[in-house]
Amino acid sequence: MTVTAKGTMDSVEIQVSDTGVGIPPEELPKIFDRFYRVKNPKTRHISGTGLGLSLVKGIVEAYHGRIEVKSVPNMGTTFRVLLPLAKDETQR
Repeated sequence: MTVTAKGTMDSVEIQVSDTGVGIPPEELPKIFDRFYRVKNPKTRHISGTGLGLSLVKGIVEAYHGRIEVKSVPNMGTTFRVLLPLAKDETQR
């Protein structure tokens, strides 16, 4: 797993990438739904409730950010979170 972060003039970008089993394209629109888990024989042994990505998306959006995902089956997945920087009160 690789985690990177970088800042721009108005936001922070965080990326988390892995080289795991990936997510099939038809599953990507559903992965942020509560309790949704990708049905894949390769991930059957991994436990979880399917709440993690839903919670992350809710937190990111509460801070007026966005989350994006790119995935290639059998190669890995990258999540990209963009969070706006808080405006300095003196700049208003």
